[in-house]
Amino acid sequence: MRQDSASRLSCLCCTQMLDRRDACPAPGSQRPDQFQVKTTLLQVQDLKVHFPVRRTLFGRAKEFVRAVDGVSFALQTGETLGLVGESGCGKTTLGRAIIRLIELTEGTVSLEGEDISRMSDARLRPQRRKFQMIFQDPYGSLDPRMTVEQIIGEPIDIHQLAKNSADRRKRVCQLLNDVGLDSAHAQRYPHEFSGGQRQRIGIARALAVEPKLIVCDEPVSALDVSVQAQIINLLKDLQRSHALAYLFIAHDLAVIEHISDRIMVMYLGRVVETGDAKTVCRSPKHPYTQALISAVPVVDPATKRARLLLPGEPPSPLNPPAGCPFHPRCPLVEPRCRTETPPLRELASGHQVACHVAQP
Repeated sequence: MRQDSASRLSCLCCTQMLDRRDACPAPGSQRPDQFQVKTTLLQVQDLKVHFPVRRTLFGRAKEFVRAVDGVSFALQTGETLGLVGESGCGKTTLGRAIIRLIELTEGTVSLEGEDISRMSDARLRPQRRKFQMIFQDPYGSLDPRMTVEQIIGEPIDIHQLAKNSADRRKRVCQLLNDVGLDSAHAQRYPHEFSGGQRQRIGIARALAVEPKLIVCDEPVSALDVSVQAQIINLLKDLQRSHALAYLFIAHDLAVIEHISDRIMVMYLGRVVETGDAKTVCRSPKHPYTQALISAVPVVDPATKRARLLLPGEPPSPLNPPAGCPFHPRCPLVEPRCRTETPPLRELASGHQVACHVAQP
């Protein structure tokens, strides 16, 4: 799987962009000191996000869309956790809830040991320096009425990170250089840039407050394939130089495998499999993960891979099935799958699967 996805990216995106020496450190080379000692940066415990859709006569919620239904995980400093799943599985909702763009229904989110899930807006504002987001749409995420300098400089002004206007302009120019743009672009407007350049501006805006965690919400899905490789390499370079941790959301397993240290697979608001990126992609245990990997295109026509077709459509999060949420589409379903919800259990070191029938 690793070879297939790598060959796919290198074939479509040019080998020199993905195999650059500065994209991945050479064996034995030293990374920044922040990467030498891993500590827990983000801790998410039993996070739930339910949206009310029907109310009673007196305004009480009667039915809920269970967008995220009990997700727990930890993210280390300098680590990239890939979050993958079908559209509508709750990936983006989870990412937005973590950084408090959406309010949590239940659960806790702790950043550097401090619970931010119930903080007031006044207490949360200074904490927002520690986490930022790169949005999926490079066209809709930038204000068309603001120049690039104003877009990147706005968070600098909010958090009072510049001494004066000259210092602010210097910071903006440095951020533009960091993401591969010319400082002369600072006075232009978003409509004067391509999609890849706009995404670089969005990345520069996220970096402006010197965060420790960036939630990347499908940052390359709206870009051409060749531009995707450039943005992925840029994110990896910035991770090393700025000691960043990423929660990288995507539906493309080839991209997820290339950039992630660990992978978390979601289905209908729940985590169904998680583990090391190589382990999950080369030896998936959950039937849903196996189906996702079988759908990844293979570049070499001589390589054949059995395609696992799942019947039906994902159930509605408004009325999820009892027991295992995947059982209506699962080819390995057993009677207990229809009544008992499988917990995440460890099949190997660091490899957890929520499935009754999965074997090591």
